[in-house]
Amino acid sequence: MTKLTLYIFLFLITQIWSLHSYAKGTYLEPEKFLSDVFNNNPPNPQKLWLKKDLKKEIKKILGDEFKPLRLRYWDDGSKKAWILERIGRDKPITTGYVTSKGKILDVKVLVFRESRGWEVRYPFFTEQFSDATLKADTKLDRKIDGISGATLSVDALIKLARLALFLDKHVDDKKN
Repeated sequence: MTKLTLYIFLFLITQIWSLHSYAKGTYLEPEKFLSDVFNNNPPNPQKLWLKKDLKKEIKKILGDEFKPLRLRYWDDGSKKAWILERIGRDKPITTGYVTSKGKILDVKVLVFRESRGWEVRYPFFTEQFSDATLKADTKLDRKIDGISGATLSVDALIKLARLALFLDKHVDDKKN
């Protein structure tokens, strides 16, 4: 009986380990994301320098310091693509956001490195962001339904969505 128990235990451990490994990974290469967004013709990347006043506003959105000195984004005149990272629980989640005129057009999880919360990559979750806008208080104009067991990943994607919309507006305001 103990041999059978040991075999069952080992089988279950291998199944859990494979599920854990499945959750992590690159779901969409950033280059492929950009190619898809811009119909195989992505524009050259632009640089947005994050000066002190801009970093202060970003800190209000994210709730903590944002380390980069600059961000790259892609703008073809009708839409912008942002590739942003945020730590969920322990590791960064790389996400692509497509914005235009203050609205989110699309969200894709590109690289997920966490052991939990990988469900945020599925369309049933990311489609909630479609046409989302930013209110005056830099909150989204809608409630995003969470996923049980993925709270930190959900929070990370919501904060990045707010950041993408804020940066979209900032870039548009600089042009005008």
